[in-house]
Order: sequence, then structure tokens, then C-alpha cells
Amino acid sequence: PPLVLLCTVCSVCAVINALRLKLNFLLLMHNQVLQLFICFPGPWGRCMGSDCGLGGSQSRAVWCAHVDGWTTLHTNCDQAQRPSNQRNCFRVCDWHKDLYDWKLGAWNECVPVSARTFGAPRQFTCSGGEEGIQVREVGCILKSDESPAEDAICEYFEPKPRLEQACLIPCPQDCVVSEYSPWTSCSKTCGTGLRNRVRSVLVPPLFGGAACPNLTEFQSCKPGPCTGPEGMYSLRVGPWNSCALPQTRTARQVKRRKGKGQGLRERAGVKDPETRELIQKKRTRNRLNRQESPFWDIQVGYQNREVTCIHRNGSTVGRNMCLTRDLPLTIQSCVLPTDCKLTDWTIWSPCTKTCMNPESPRGNRTRTRQVLQFPVGEGAECPLLEEFESCEPQGESIPPCATYTWRTTEWSDCRVDTLLSQQDRRRSNLTGLCGGGLQTREVYCVQANAELLKYLNDLREKDKASRPVENKLCEGPIPNRSQLCQIPCPIDCEVSPWGAWGPCTFENCDDQAGKKGFKLRKRQITNEPTGGPGNCPHLVEAVPCDEPTCYDWQLISLSPCIPDDGKQCGSGTQIVQVQCVNSNGEKVERNLCTSNPTPEPVPCEVPCSRDCVLSDWTSWSTCSQTCSSKTIEGKQMRTRSILAYNAGEGGALCPNSSALQEVRNCNEHPCTVYHWQTGPWGPCTEDPSTSSFNTSVGVPPNSDGEVPCSMGMQTRKVICVRVNVGQVPPKKCPDGPRPSTMRPCQLPCKKDCIMTPFSDWATCPITCDKKQSRKRLIIQMPSNGGQECPEVLEEERDCEVPKICPGFRWKTHKWRKCQLVTWFLRQDTPGAQETCGPGIQTRAVSCRQLDGTQADISECLKFAKAMPAITQRCQLPCQDDCQLTNWSKFSSCTADCVGVRTRKRSLIGRSKKKDKCKNTQMYPLSETQYCPCDKYNAQPVGNWSDCILPEGGRVESILGMKVQGDIKECGQGYRYQAMVCYDQDNRLVETSRCNSHGYIEEACIIPCPSDCKLSEWSNWSRCSKSCGSGVKVRSKWLREKPYNGGRPCPKLDHINQVYEVVPCQSDCKQYVWVAEPWSVWKVSNVDLKENCGEGVQTRRVRCMLNTIDGPSEPVEDYLCDPEEMPLGARESRLPCPEDCVLSDWGPWSRCTLPCTRSNYRVRTAYTIRPPSVGRECPDTTEKEPCSLNLNCFNYFYNITDWSTCQLSPNAVCGGGIKTRMLDCVRSDGKSVDIKFCEEMNLEKKWQMNISCVVECPVNCQLLEWSAWSECSQTCGLEGKMWRQRSVVQASQGDGRPCPSQMEQWKPCPVRPCYRWQYSPWSECRVENVVCGHGMRFRNLSCFVSDGSSDGEGSLVDEELCSSLEVAVDGDKQIRLKESCVLPCPGECYLMEWSDWSSCVNICAKEAGVDFASVQVRSRAVLAQEPENLLLCPDQEWESQPCTGGECFEYKWFSSIGPNSTRPLIWCQRSDGLNVTGGCPPMNPPEDNSSCDPPCLMPKSFCSEAGICMCEEGFTEVLSSTGQLDQCAPIPILEIPTAGDKKGDVKTSRAINPTLPTTIQPGRNGRTWYLQPYGPDGKLKMWVYGVAAGAFVLLIFIVSMIYLACKKPKRPQRQRQQNNRLKPLTLAYDGDTDM
Repeated sequence: PPLVLLCTVCSVCAVINALRLKLNFLLLMHNQVLQLFICFPGPWGRCMGSDCGLGGSQSRAVWCAHVDGWTTLHTNCDQAQRPSNQRNCFRVCDWHKDLYDWKLGAWNECVPVSARTFGAPRQFTCSGGEEGIQVREVGCILKSDESPAEDAICEYFEPKPRLEQACLIPCPQDCVVSEYSPWTSCSKTCGTGLRNRVRSVLVPPLFGGAACPNLTEFQSCKPGPCTGPEGMYSLRVGPWNSCALPQTRTARQVKRRKGKGQGLRERAGVKDPETRELIQKKRTRNRLNRQESPFWDIQVGYQNREVTCIHRNGSTVGRNMCLTRDLPLTIQSCVLPTDCKLTDWTIWSPCTKTCMNPESPRGNRTRTRQVLQFPVGEGAECPLLEEFESCEPQGESIPPCATYTWRTTEWSDCRVDTLLSQQDRRRSNLTGLCGGGLQTREVYCVQANAELLKYLNDLREKDKASRPVENKLCEGPIPNRSQLCQIPCPIDCEVSPWGAWGPCTFENCDDQAGKKGFKLRKRQITNEPTGGPGNCPHLVEAVPCDEPTCYDWQLISLSPCIPDDGKQCGSGTQIVQVQCVNSNGEKVERNLCTSNPTPEPVPCEVPCSRDCVLSDWTSWSTCSQTCSSKTIEGKQMRTRSILAYNAGEGGALCPNSSALQEVRNCNEHPCTVYHWQTGPWGPCTEDPSTSSFNTSVGVPPNSDGEVPCSMGMQTRKVICVRVNVGQVPPKKCPDGPRPSTMRPCQLPCKKDCIMTPFSDWATCPITCDKKQSRKRLIIQMPSNGGQECPEVLEEERDCEVPKICPGFRWKTHKWRKCQLVTWFLRQDTPGAQETCGPGIQTRAVSCRQLDGTQADISECLKFAKAMPAITQRCQLPCQDDCQLTNWSKFSSCTADCVGVRTRKRSLIGRSKKKDKCKNTQMYPLSETQYCPCDKYNAQPVGNWSDCILPEGGRVESILGMKVQGDIKECGQGYRYQAMVCYDQDNRLVETSRCNSHGYIEEACIIPCPSDCKLSEWSNWSRCSKSCGSGVKVRSKWLREKPYNGGRPCPKLDHINQVYEVVPCQSDCKQYVWVAEPWSVWKVSNVDLKENCGEGVQTRRVRCMLNTIDGPSEPVEDYLCDPEEMPLGARESRLPCPEDCVLSDWGPWSRCTLPCTRSNYRVRTAYTIRPPSVGRECPDTTEKEPCSLNLNCFNYFYNITDWSTCQLSPNAVCGGGIKTRMLDCVRSDGKSVDIKFCEEMNLEKKWQMNISCVVECPVNCQLLEWSAWSECSQTCGLEGKMWRQRSVVQASQGDGRPCPSQMEQWKPCPVRPCYRWQYSPWSECRVENVVCGHGMRFRNLSCFVSDGSSDGEGSLVDEELCSSLEVAVDGDKQIRLKESCVLPCPGECYLMEWSDWSSCVNICAKEAGVDFASVQVRSRAVLAQEPENLLLCPDQEWESQPCTGGECFEYKWFSSIGPNSTRPLIWCQRSDGLNVTGGCPPMNPPEDNSSCDPPCLMPKSFCSEAGICMCEEGFTEVLSSTGQLDQCAPIPILEIPTAGDKKGDVKTSRAINPTLPTTIQPGRNGRTWYLQPYGPDGKLKMWVYGVAAGAFVLLIFIVSMIYLACKKPKRPQRQRQQNNRLKPLTLAYDGDTDM
């Protein structure tokens, strides 16, 4: 079916294209009046040309075609109608990119998507917002003048920006109003009146939402019939007119001159009121001119108002209809308003920035203007008098700005002990520590100048050090204040064991005088120490001896025993082979030994066949003592054994057992050992023999890194010491090996102390009695005898006391007389002949310094408080008024809280005689108060602060180090809690009233960090191998775990130990087997008479420690190689008399490599006793084949792994050495002596030592605590101060980690929060009348609170707010009175504005979009007369944007009251507020009263049949009793259509799944939810698709039936290869339109 549909679509498209082409031809043919040939142009080609810009050209193809579509020659077409095939164009080049750019217009209004689609728009309910499209204009422009250009120019460089984008149109927001207030009381006490109830606007109508409903509801009321005439008229007072000056006097004088002759002349000295007033005004004006400042132009004028009588229906009637006893005032004096006048702006001041640096902040410049005329009355206030703007300095010769940079002092000496703190107290006193350490320096800020470039290059020039400035001037990263360093560890001298004692020799063989000599023994240096061999112990020891000789004969070998006289056996001699050697054992010329006799031949014995046969003597054993004395002497022993016994008579007998052993004395020299002992080298001092001016230029630095300046000399003490005795005379020691007492040395240069100059003096604070300081820093510490640093690093001095502490204040002058309205204006009012009534009085104001001297008024405008009032209303008492004195001061109280205090006043003048003035109720003459009760109560408030150490209690850091690295900030501190003080009225007062400094202090403990503590290293274990390389181990164990942030432990094992394993090398000759001589034969056969035959010999075999003098002491057998252990017993045949006697077998010869069985090794023996005649000796040679790993071996080197990094014993970290060992390994895997590999000349290509570094345990280093911040609140209970510190160096290795507390807080002292606050507005007051324009008033009072948001505060004396600027909530315009309108009886009027509603966020929760936050207030209408409802004004509301609004939802709710069957339905906001408006208009809960029980389930309604049914889209779920249980939603399948815009996108959000239906609630049937018809009444597209699919399926079924029933044909094989079907592949993109 998809294939058929695809073919259908393609054929339709082809037909449409053909028809469109035909139509174009027909239209052209019609225009050409049946012209058969027409010219067709092609598209324009690319713009070409050699010049950029307008010089390009582009072309296109033009062809002539017949109306039927085929092309023909150009001549067949009308040439006059031929389009041009070429035109000029703009050729774009790369440099045009800087000239042209896209101009982006503003996005226009968001248009709904539905408005842009064809067909009927879908009906839907707005849910969160409607999807829309907004477009904008985009065009290419020339940047210089923004003139339009072709889009192709800009498209050459950048694609055209998008012209439209998706947007969201918020849903219409209907007006939402609150619930009604309760009904007011009836507007009348009798007759027919009105009751009102009002509501306020909560959310204004937005985005086309419904307008607000009426905010007022009226209800008529009849309290009862009126018993008397109802009051119908009211006196209404109008507003005051603007203030005006009275008429000039000239016109009145003209009028007066005309009437001079009429009537009687006034008596001399008697003046009319106007004349008296004019005289008084003139005097006042003269006084004003003397005292008044030129900044005020005060003119007193007048203003009047209208008083009318009105009916209850609002009409005006004659004033006589209103019966009032006293008419209100209709004219009053006023101050003529004068606006503020200012001078022009001055020119801009110079820029505060006077140097050139674009990177530094811009400067400021100001301009000012002066006040020419201050505002008077209701005149316009003065605008700002000073203006600021940022600036950069202008000009050519502007110097560059001073730049600041960080500088550092010299690094301090490297110290290891800072890394050892808390590691182990026993190590804190160690000297000679080495390895990794820490060094510090100070960092300071200086001004960077060109002259200082040679700063650290030549520190000897003190003048080059820069003056320190404030650190805040420097920017950028602060240089490191500490760094790891390395102290080279001294290498200890290591020496070999002592060698054997040499022969007795002369001290000097060249001078052999005397018979005194020395025996010497020596040892060698095996490890060269730091500082040379002079630091090693003595290497030679001497023992005095007699008969010294320098040269002697040394025995090399003895020849075989040769019998005398050519016999076969018997006595004989052995020829001695000797060589001449010196005292060191070195071979020398033989003639040097001529003084000594040559050794004689040695007598020997060759046994005969019947003689006893003895073995050769063994070697002499090691001497039992190293020296001899009276009590001890050295002995050596050697032995021999019987090899064969003699044969009865005639043979030489065997000796007894004592003759088989010989003992001799050895080391007979006395135990008086002498040696030279050296003391330490002294300091390097100047050598007097060299010049003191010898400056070692170019000498490389020594091992300490210091450059030497000259050569000096060191000395040391050398003495002769007798071992175990002490110092002896030098002659006791041989002079030859005496060490030197002097050596040359290099003198290091002197280093003087280098310091910075003093910084500038710190600025003095404005307050008096303060000090200022300055400081300097040490850049380089002195050394090697250089100049010491001065002790004073900081200086302090008193600040200069200013002559006058700056400050300005306003000075007010005396109030002038009260000025009334001009007499001729008030002469028609009652009592006009009397000079009394309300008026205006003024006063002068001037500016003063605090010392009272005159100051410019602009200073007070800047620095003083608000300017005092210069005018006020006043009252001149009339004759009938009661005049009283001012109140006296209150009498004093004897004690607080006890008794009363009074104040008094009295009547003045005629008032004393007036009865109404004597009425003490109206005019009280005394006031009584209880004495103030000053009782104060202190109590704590808030939480405890952090535990804070005392500021002065910290240990100072080492060498000026400004970081708190290893300083333990712990111990006893204090924590603070704020104290609050209240008076007896529970009002907050200063804490000093409670005798408190504002805090409760409590001691607290900051636990000190305790580091992980380990034991000392144990001793090294013995090397695991006695031959070759093994390992040795040492360990530490845990003594104390870390806590409170101490330095952590290294990784421990399960028994809390840490190990160090290093390779070790054991000398294979260190332990040797020593076998004693064989024992006497034990013959086991029967022939005991002959004492020969089979027998057993035994001997003792021991493992002994080998020394240079031979085996010395027995050790455990496991230390020796068991493979090499000699036999301890042997079975053999003891030769019988006359048998041949052979010696023991000699060693086996070595097998030659390679090890093959064709090679042999041999061993031999020699004949000691020849046999008798007839007997033969056995074979004296034995051989065996060489077998690999049995008696023939290969050897090779084996390298071990690297050891751990090994440090010096006095180092804890830093540089060390890794070592590895070289083994000689036999081919069977056994380690053997290295000599076997060396004999084979194997190559050694390995490095045995490399340097390494052990990471130093650097503790966390912190900056010092910053200064305490300003209090977070200037007053109140919740103020806090903070201080911070930051990490300078994070911990490394096993260093102590950084503490978690990087900031601390403590409470601020509680201060009362004083503020100016308005009292509520009074009722609208209209004097002596019922309604009209009046005034309402409020007071400005001082309130105190604790600073909390919910605290209202309490009223206190205004003096407590005297230090505050007079402002309420930041508003400096103080308004204590304002005009108001008191509605007349019967009048319909607007209420006061409601409070601003809470902030509401207009949002779409489903889309997650916020549109706006708004708040609103409204004015409702109040009506009093039913007849006047048509005259009511319109209700008002106004809105304003706000922040932080909440997004509300609105839902319908319903319930049934206890006494009603009808449900109550209302709309509720998500915050629980019942409202009108906001709920969705569809599906409000309906009247379910006709169903019993009522339909209360959601989505249910009562049908006409009285049955509860579900709304459309839901199905009924019934309970077991047949009642409706719930309404379940029906799943809806909605197939998008071609006309449905929302179906065009692949993913569409559901807007309104259920379409409204025209079936009424009492419907008889159901709606089919797979709707075949669209909203326009036409069949939907899917219906055609289903029909086509059904049709194709039917054809397919019929075809299958036909094929199944058809008789099959025979296959035709020969054509099969030509009829192969190719597979057909269709691509389907998932679109439902396919």
C-alpha cells in the first residue's frame, strides 16, 4: 500500500507541474496577443570583475521558446521584448567585511501560530500560554551611515540571521478580587439609607483578561422612621485658593484723596487700622532688611476660600438654608511661594586622576552651583548643587601613573625545626638538623620606579631600597611568603676496621738512630666526610717496641723435604724461599735486607716405610691478645696429627699427644697504644701574611652558597694521647703520621643589615587625641660580622590637634511678629476692627561653624542637618480669647519611681477675669505626672560567638614571618553573647544603662591539635643474608594518635607499626667455617695389634666471625654457608706399617667453561711415606667429569630493586639517596662472593646510587586574622562582626592540615534602633462645619526598636533621634499635613486607597515561564443615598511592578452546608485565599441539587433524569450499590490533520484533548472519539488512508486466492537468468503524511 500511494502522489505532482507550465504559456500568450514565441530569462550568475565594489558584472542566459514548450532560434522572438542578459553588480571583497554588517530590527509582537494557519482555528483552553511566532526585519547596511545595501554583500561573510522565532503568548489574566468586607452600618439613623461592603483588587487584568467587577455592593437599609425633620442641608467648605499679594496701595490712596473734604476730619493722632498696619509693616520691613539673609524672599500674601450650602442630593442652595453658629474662616495670610533659584554651573574641576594609565580606575571631576534664592512656601525645592562624572586627565605632558609592585625581604635561614614541631618533644633540642626545612620572608608593597630596577641586583646600596606603602595599593598575586629549602646533611666519616699490627720499625727509616721503634696498625677511610679527611678519627695507632728494623725477609714457600745423603727416607732439609719486604709488607730490593741474616734451611723428616707418619703443622691460630702486660700475654697455637702408626720394632715411634701441639707467645708488645688526637678546626681568620684588600673577584661560591672575599687561616689543636689514659708528651707518638695544625680557608664576605626607609606617616584620623605611626622592614639580616640592624622598626607620634574640629550647624534667629491678612481684605469679616486671628511669622536662619563663627550657607547645606523652617503659622489672641503663659518646667522628683512632678501656667491680663477662661477643664493651669521610673533589666540575647583567643596572646612568629603556619592557635579563649538592656516599659536602651559593656564573656577552650606521635626508629635488624645482598628492617610504633586536626600518621600496619626496609650487603667472607685437627683414629677392625685398618676420625667444626687477623669468635652456625661446611667425621683406612701413606687430597681444580661432561676436574695428593718393597701407592690423582650446577657453575650479576629514599639520621625530609645492590649469583641461584663474577670480567653497567627527595611535611600556613569587619547592622539585636583568614600554603605530605574554621564571628554590642516614624493620619478636619475641603495631620515621632522586621517599636523622646537625619523610610520630604475632603451627607465618594496587595507572579507553571510580577491597590466607591447612585465616581485601581512574587493557582471548590441541600461553590487561590476571578471559566461545579444523593465526585454532573453522570472524556465507575463511585478518564487517540497546525510538528504538546460538544448535559448517546470528521465538517485524511488500505488489502487477498488456485506453469530454466528480480527498497522517515 505505501508503494501504491507513493506512485499516486508522484503522478499527481507531474500532472500539476505540466498544468502550471501550460498555464504560464497561456497567460503569456494572452499578454502577447497570440504570440507563439516568447523569451525566457534564466537566473543571474555570480558577480565577476577585477575591481571591488560597483564595478562588477553578472550575466544570465536568455532563450526563445515556443508556446508548446520547445526552444527555438532567437530570431523567432520579438527582439524588443528580449530581457537583458547582463547587468552591473556589486563585487564583494574581503575588506568589505569592515564596512558592511547586518542590522537587526527589534522583535515585533508575538502572533499566535493559529492566526497564521489557514482554515478554522482550533478551539482550545489556554494552559500556561499559547505558542506564537514573532518576526523582525534584518537587512544589510553600510556601517558608516546605515544606508541599506544588498543582502548578498553581507551574506558573503555571514549567513543572514533568522527572521522569526518561537515565542509564548501568556494566557489572558482576568482581574482577581478579594472577598467582600463586612457590611457597613446604615448611612442613616432613620429613614432609608444604604449599607456598603467593598472588596479590593488582588491581581489586575493583564494580557486581554476580563476587567475588574464592581468593588462595591450596596444594600438599602431602614433603621426606622424619622421622628423629626430630617437634616437636608450641609455647609461645605471649598479648597483654599492660591496665595496672592493684596492690591497695591496706590488705587486705595486715590480713592481716599477724593473723599478728603467729606465728613469730619479725624482727630490728630488717631489713625485708621490700615494706617496703623502700614506703619507696622514699614517697621517690620526695615528690620527685615537689617537681619534677613539675601537667600530668602519672603512675601506674606493672602488666600481665600468659598463656603456654600448644599442639599443632600448634591445641589447648591442659599447659605441661609444652613444654620450655623460660627462661619468658618474664609481668608487667611500665607507665604507667597517662591521657587528655588540657582546660579549656573561652575566649570568642571580638574580631574582627581592626575596621571596617565588606562588600566587604573578613572578619576572624578565635579562642578557646583550656588543657591541664589531658597524655596519659600510651596515653591519648588532646590535640585542637586553638586554633580560628579568620571574623567581621564587631558593634555600632552601628563606623567604616567605610579604603579605599585610587591617586594620581598631576603629569605630567612633555612630551618628544619619548624618541620619538627609536635613530631617528638625529644627531637626539639637536637642540633645539627639537616635535610628539608622551611624559610620565610616578608612581603611588602612599594612604588615601582625606573630607578629601582637594580633593586635586588646590588643590595649593598642601602639607598636603592624602596619606601614601603600600604599593601592595598598593590594588586596581583602576592609572592610566596614561605618556601621549602634544603640544608645539606653532613656526611659522617666512616673508617674500616683496624688492620694487623705491623713489624717493629724505625719511625724514620732514613734516620735509624737509636734502638727505639714502633709497631703500627692502620685503618682506611671508607666514606669521605663533609669538610675533608680532617674530620675523621685517627687512622694510625702506635706501640713502642725494641729492636726495630725497616726491612726484613718474608717467607714465600718451603721446598719439599729432601733426605740427606741421597737416602729415600730419614732426616732431611727444606729450602726456604724468601723475599725482602719493607715495614708495610711491600716487596723491595733484596740488598736492603742484607743487614739481616738470610733464613737457614728448615730441618725435616721423610718417614720410612715402618716409621710413624705425622701430618704437617697447621697454621698458627689467631693471637689470643692484641698486646701483652704483666697479667696478660698473647698466645698462638698450632697442631698436627698421626697419619699412620709405626710397625713394631725398627720403625720410628709416634710421639705422645703433647708433642702434637705447639704454643708460642705473640703480640708481646706492651698494651701502651698511642695516637694523635685532633681538635675541631677553629674559625676562619684573616691571615696576617696576606693583604687585607685581597678581594676574591670571580671566586666561585663555596658549599654554603656564599661568595668568598679573601683567604684566611684555620688552626686546630693536635695532642698525643695514650689509649685509656689521656694526653701524654708528643714524643710518645711517632712523628710521621702527625696531623697538621693549620690549613688555609676562604673568608666569606660581610653582610650588613639592609633596611627599607621609613614609610610615610599614616594619616591621622579625624577624631582628636590620636597617634600616627610609620614603619620600616629588614630586607637583609646581617651576617659574618656585618653591621647590625637598629632596634627601632616602628615609630609613633601624636597627631597634630586641629585648631577647630570641623563642623557646621544652622543658627535660628528669633521669630518675628505674627503678620495678619491685610486689613482692607479682612475688614468685612467679623471682628476685623480687632488686630487678632491667624497669621504668619518668619525668622532668619544663618550658617555657623561649631565655634560659632559665621560660615557660608553652602557649608551647612553640605554638612549640617536639614534646614529649620523659616515660616510658621501663628495666632494673635483676640479680646475674647483666653491668654495663658507657657508651661513651666516640671518640678524635680525626689527619687525615681516615687511621687509626682507638676508643671504650671497662668492666665494673662483680662483673661483672668473672664469666666470661660476660669474653666480649668478647658484651660487647665497645672499638669501632674508620675515621676519617671528608670528601672533597667539586662538579659542575654542571641547565640554564643565562636571561641576567640585574646588578641595579644598569640605567640609571635619566627623572624618576622607573617603567616600563622606552625603557631598553635589554641588554648583558653573567650566566647561572647550580646547583652540587651530594657527599661521599665520594655523599651530598648543603651547597654550602659544596665552597667554592661554589651557582652557576657565566658571562658572556652580551643583544643590544641595533637600530631601523630611515633616512637624512635628501632635498631636495624641483621642483614637477612650472610652472603650477598639482603634486606634489613627497622620499625616505629604508634605512641599517640592525632586529634583536633593534628598531623596525620603515616600508613600503619595492623599492629600500628610502620617499617622501613632497605637493602644490605653482607661480605661472603664475614663468617667462615673453622675446623679443628682431626682426632686420633678409632680403628674398628679386629686387627688391633697392627693398629691399622678401617677407622673413624672426627673433628670439631665451628662457624666463626672472620676479621683481618683471622677468625676471632664463634657465632651461630646458621650464619655460615651450610654447603661449605667441612666434614666433622670421616671413615677411612688407617695405613698399616709398610703401606704407602698419602697426604690429604688437595682442592679440586676449577672446571673450565662451558660446563660439559667432556671436561674434567682433578685433585691430587702426594706421597708422605713410601711403601715397602712389593707394595704400591694408590693413584695420587683423582678426576671427575664437570656437571652443570653440580661441580661446574656459571656466574652472573644480579641487580636488586631500588631501596626507599634514605635520609641522613638528622634529616626528616628533603634530599636523600636510593641505593641498590649488585650480587654475584651462581647458575643454581645461590649468591656467592662477588670475586667469582669479577674473575670472569663481567661488565658492570648499572648505576648503584641515585638522588631522591622525601616530601617534607609542611604544615598548613594561614594568614593572620583580618581586622574585625564593620557590624552587619548599625543597630538592633542581630548585628555580627566577622573576620577571615586565608590559606597561604596548603599542607603537604604528612603536614598538619588546614583547620576548617576560616572565619569567626562575634556579636556586636546591642544598640537601640532609633527612627523617625509618622503617626497615622488624623481624621479629616473641617473647622466648624460638616463637610468639604479640610486638612488631616500626623506627627513625626521618634521610635525605638530592636531592628527585627516584625518589631513595631516603641515611642521615645525625640531627643534620642536628634542625631538622625530627619527622614522617614529614606524620604527626606517630611509631610505632616495634607488636604483632604470630608464627604457631605448623602454624597457618593471614593474611599482611600487600599494597601498594596502582595506581589503576584504571572507565570505559566506548565511551561516554566515567568511573565511579570505585579502588585495592585484600588479605591472602591461608598454611597450614602440611594438617589445619588448615578452620581457616583468610577472605581479606581493602579498597579506597579514588584520583585519576588509568588506564582498562584486557582481552583473551584464546593461544599454543602449543614442546613442546605444546595452546594456552595467558590474559587480559591493556592495560598488558601477565597477570591473572585482567576478560576478557569469552563466546567464550574454545577447545581447538583436535583440528584439524590448529590453528585459530588470530580467531573460529575446531574443529568435531566436525576442521575449522576460523568463529563465528556470520562466514564462512570459504579460501586456495588449502583451509585457513581468515580469518573475515570477515557484514553484519547488524536490523529493530526493537514489543516491542523499543531500536527505539523513531530512532537506537539497536548493543548486541549477534549473538544467541546454541542450535546447538552442530558445527552442520549456517546461521542465517537476516533472522529472521522474534522472541525470543518469534512472527512479527515486518515479516513481516506484506511479506505485505500482496505481496498489494497482486498486486491491482495483476491490475488492470493487466484494464484493459489491457478495451475502452475513448467519452469523455463533457460530464461531464468534474465528475469532476476531486483530488490526494491523504500526509505521511510516516520512521517505520518507518507
